[in-house]
Amino acid sequence: MDNQTYLAGVEAAIEAYYQEAGISDRLVEAVLYSVRAGGKRIRPLLFLQMVEALGQELTPAHYQVAASVEMIHTGSLIHDDLPAMDNDDYRRGRLTNHKQFDEATAILAGDSLFLDPFGLVAAADFSAEIRIKLVKALSDASGTLGMVAGQMLDMVSEGQSIDLKQLETIHANKTGKLLTFPFVAAGLVSEVPAKTLLKLQKIGELVGLAFQVRDDILDLTADFEALGKTPQKDLLAEKSTYPALLGLEESYAFLEVTLDQARQLLAEVTNEQISSIEGVGALIERLRLHA
Repeated sequence: MDNQTYLAGVEAAIEAYYQEAGISDRLVEAVLYSVRAGGKRIRPLLFLQMVEALGQELTPAHYQVAASVEMIHTGSLIHDDLPAMDNDDYRRGRLTNHKQFDEATAILAGDSLFLDPFGLVAAADFSAEIRIKLVKALSDASGTLGMVAGQMLDMVSEGQSIDLKQLETIHANKTGKLLTFPFVAAGLVSEVPAKTLLKLQKIGELVGLAFQVRDDILDLTADFEALGKTPQKDLLAEKSTYPALLGLEESYAFLEVTLDQARQLLAEVTNEQISSIEGVGALIERLRLHA
């Protein structure tokens, strides 16, 4: 199955959810404005391809789980762009949600995208035990034990001098937890053994770290056309980044080593549980950059 087919299924799951929401047309319009802006969709792609790699045939329930993590991610972008946070005018090449609508609407659209995924997962056609585990995993990845906590640490560290360990803690939560979720969720719905689930979690953590290092490099080196948002925002906000702490050349090397470690672990899981990792491996390889 190609990526466009996966993505069509994810988008259909999100659209179907909001087609049933008939209370506020403006709220749904604002939500779908950001959902339809596109993006890499790497989180749902990783989940769906990992599920298939683990020998499962994809069902509408899998697409609902994939949609749930993309909804959380999109909500976080809406809030990230707000004046009180990163204060950006563009996202994915077009006006940010608060610029297209207004700040209050953008806040509420983000709130919807944070809360609605749990209803979507709760309605998915899995056993009650699996659904409870998925809801907990998504909550842990998104809230006070994950992404939101990382965003808080990131904000309070602006203009501060922090070390590499502190930076890794920030991004393990801000970026890493939501990128770890697809691997853990795939293991949960596939009911893999505990030792395999731990390896899948570690792969996700490495992919999340690599994703953030890559993002830091691109913020410094890419232009608006490539990023779809204002470049060098981290530099202007005096944020600690991997290039700032390691230097640009060392950041490229760090990215390569991290991705190599993820591929090595994926190969170990292949020997234990998976028949083919071609799709997942290709997504991981797409994170590589060349200095």
